[in-house]
Amino acid sequence: MKFDYDVAYLGSGHSCWHGALTLAAAGKKVVLLDHDLPGGACTNYGCDAKILLDGPFEHLEGLQRYRDICVEHPGTIDWKTLMAYKKRVLTPFPGILAGIFETAGLDFIRERGKLLDAHAIRAGGKTITAETIVLGVGQRSARLDIPGKEYLHDSREFLDIEEMPEHLVCIGAGIISMEFASMALALGKKVTFLEFLPRALSAYPEKYVSKLVEKMTGQGADFHFGEAVCGVERTGTGCKVMAKSGLCVEGDYVLDATGRVANFEDLGLEELGIPAGRRGIRVDGHLRTCVPNIYASGDAIDKDIPRLTPTAEFESNYIASQILGLDDAPIRYPAVPNLVFTLPRIAQVGVTVEEAEKSPERYRVVEIPYGVQNEWVDNRELDIDMTFIIDNEGFLAGAALYGSEAGTWIDFLTLVINQKIGGGELRNMIFAFPTQTYMIASTLVPLLKK
Repeated sequence: MKFDYDVAYLGSGHSCWHGALTLAAAGKKVVLLDHDLPGGACTNYGCDAKILLDGPFEHLEGLQRYRDICVEHPGTIDWKTLMAYKKRVLTPFPGILAGIFETAGLDFIRERGKLLDAHAIRAGGKTITAETIVLGVGQRSARLDIPGKEYLHDSREFLDIEEMPEHLVCIGAGIISMEFASMALALGKKVTFLEFLPRALSAYPEKYVSKLVEKMTGQGADFHFGEAVCGVERTGTGCKVMAKSGLCVEGDYVLDATGRVANFEDLGLEELGIPAGRRGIRVDGHLRTCVPNIYASGDAIDKDIPRLTPTAEFESNYIASQILGLDDAPIRYPAVPNLVFTLPRIAQVGVTVEEAEKSPERYRVVEIPYGVQNEWVDNRELDIDMTFIIDNEGFLAGAALYGSEAGTWIDFLTLVINQKIGGGELRNMIFAFPTQTYMIASTLVPLLKK
């Protein structure tokens, strides 16, 4: 049978376009279908906007550590001007990506595709066919189904606000709300959290999360745990958020950060017998659905591995290698670094502290008060903490970090884990000096296998 395309992607984010470019370079005819802007949520409404907005706050935080020594006026951040800068820088991104697609020979159809059968897709008023189909439809913000839900805002809306709210009310104390609240608090705004769970950032080390919560509380944040929000009402100046316990909080902007759900609806999955739900689309070890020529990739997959941009890219490239016949092995994920862009950052990779503490016969947990030991090289960030998990063979199996440079450190430590680099090998490497990477490597050498 002759198909219109060799491969059709439903979606155009990182879970799709990396593999699509590889396939096009190999001579495959490829199409991307997406009803939204090219590049998906991360490029247009998520990660890129967050890190751009976060930049000046990170520098301001660093300057404030020197206030009692040599910096008298660290400065202020004009959110409105910063937001205008964000729009100026990021607005061209979809056009740039579209140009990359066109140059590579990829077709882009701005329509949401729906499966008609194993090879046919309905897009707008047309039907196209493809030998292989990849579902990279991503996730969207969850929305509480409560009275007054029309007054709630999601992360996409927050990352586009012209003025920072004077009082931000966050429903949920997960990654999104904690990151956004860090910026609001740095601007001197008030933040109130209502979290259903007993603590914030439940997937991260409790010791480091507690340090962050304590810091944010000192900046003016109020945390209410074990609270189930049941309604929102409009007031003269903002909104009133009500919990089942009777707690009421009034603020002028309410962020619903209660998680994300897969975009599995209205794709034609049920008609083809492909299992899917809010957690995502079911796939096998090769990222195939129960229909062998239909794969799924990225946040749309029902999986335990972290739903991150780099894992989506990894899966996209893996699927391309499967289609090209370059790899027929089940997918094997390396250690995946996970980072919360709060101020300061919290990061972890590999075996978690909690897992290690439950298996003392397999792992050794080593805590390092890095900030106190290395004030001269860590920009006076005295509360930096690091935890290393060493396995029985003497290799680094996991790490957890608390500090402003945790993103850089965790990438280095991920390399050490994935490559099983021992202390002897680190000792035989030369690092720039004096840098924090040098100090971390020096700290690791005596802990690891010689």
